[in-house]
Amino acid sequence: MPRPLSLLERLGGKKQETQPPQPEHPRMTKPEAKHVHQPKEEYTEKQVQQEREAAVEASAFAGRRALTAKSDVMQELKLAVHRRIVDEMTPEEQQILIRGEEAREQIKNIISVYSSREMAEGAYNLSRGERIQLVDDISNELLGLGPLEPLLQNDSITEIMVNGPRQIFIEQKGKLKLTDVHFYDNAHLMNIIERILTPLGRRVDESSPLVDARLADGSRVNIIIPPLSLVGPAVTIRKFSKKALSIHDLVGFGTLSEDMATFLDACVRARLNILVSGGTGSGKTTTLNVLSSFIPATDRIVTIEDAAELRLQQEHVVTLESRPANLEGHGAITIRDLVKNALRMRPDRIIVGEVRAGEALDMLQAMNTGHDGSLTTAHANTPRDVLSRLETMVLMAGMELPVRAVRTQVSSAIDLILQQSRIRDGSRKITYITEVQGMEGDTIILQDLFRYVQDRIDERGKSVGHFESMGLLPNFMDKFQMNGIELPKNFFSAGRGDF
Repeated sequence: MPRPLSLLERLGGKKQETQPPQPEHPRMTKPEAKHVHQPKEEYTEKQVQQEREAAVEASAFAGRRALTAKSDVMQELKLAVHRRIVDEMTPEEQQILIRGEEAREQIKNIISVYSSREMAEGAYNLSRGERIQLVDDISNELLGLGPLEPLLQNDSITEIMVNGPRQIFIEQKGKLKLTDVHFYDNAHLMNIIERILTPLGRRVDESSPLVDARLADGSRVNIIIPPLSLVGPAVTIRKFSKKALSIHDLVGFGTLSEDMATFLDACVRARLNILVSGGTGSGKTTTLNVLSSFIPATDRIVTIEDAAELRLQQEHVVTLESRPANLEGHGAITIRDLVKNALRMRPDRIIVGEVRAGEALDMLQAMNTGHDGSLTTAHANTPRDVLSRLETMVLMAGMELPVRAVRTQVSSAIDLILQQSRIRDGSRKITYITEVQGMEGDTIILQDLFRYVQDRIDERGKSVGHFESMGLLPNFMDKFQMNGIELPKNFFSAGRGDF
């Protein structure tokens, strides 16, 4: 029976007759490399250093220094270990596997045993670091989301973008980067997608090729598959901080000034209706979460979302989530249905994750019929734009309303608009805090109370600017007095704070 090929031979290297295969130079640590003596004309130290640097640069993470040439062999080994586990696992080991994440270390020990057997029989030659990485990867396949698991565990990564099985980008510190992480094929990626959706009762297939969902930690997931996606299954994961951010964190990040934070705290406690607007990825949901932290614990809060992302700290919170149609096209529960139902649930505050269509009309009516202190978000580039979008969304409800009637509804319902923007350097800023003063003729009157002014971009590409108060007194000061909220007398005087 012929001898199984070694790892070096699998990678296309020459068989050495007189000595066993040596570990490849790019994987060696510096102390190991010193003891390897190669003939100068065959393999110089300069070549070793060049290959080592190339391998490190190609890796997005220090623990993943596998050369591209080895990736297929490693994947072959993972599949072989998977098959061995399925075929040979004992009932006792199956019970440990059922326990899932809480038994991760025991499961890793079991995987290590099966991996050692497979490597011994297949004559695989892996370093200790590669063996540890192999066990971690298989553990992630069994318990987590496979190749995505290290990215999800990295707190510095805020977004993961999977463009088919072979291309995965991340957002880190506001910048996009291509990683060396990949899936084996489309089937492998679809298996991970099913693992995301199954606990949520959601589905994705050719008849329903796109879906919004969430992970267990609240991270938002959007999935779209062929035939709509021509690059293969595309997955976008927007991660959320494991620790709920506070207003002090946003001040520290430079998202807003301390005066703005004090003002927003007072506005929420005074039961103003607040609309947070901004573009995709500008931080609207994060700001909405922070604003909700100002709501008194005695209030009953009802949250309404497509995919539940808000994580409120209060005890009396009812979370509602919309539902898509079933295979027959029936049973869909929309945001609009939930807003209508929420009005019958005796809420003190209604928080709608985002208004996109006809639910805007129901939200405005709720704000105008005694549900003060409601919060919501919408996509728009400026405070003026968001009012135009609200008009359009109200008309999408199918009601033949005059434009003036719609604008009257909007101006009487919304008290304050927070405009959030993502700056060129990746930072997020609240660029405007704008009061909705009411109607003058057929026009809604807006008044900026605070704004962010960008002065310049420094040599590192960072935005340098300042927040400033416009020195204007808002018209809703009587609501502050009614709720016993006081601000310093000179609070609205014109001023600036550098950032």
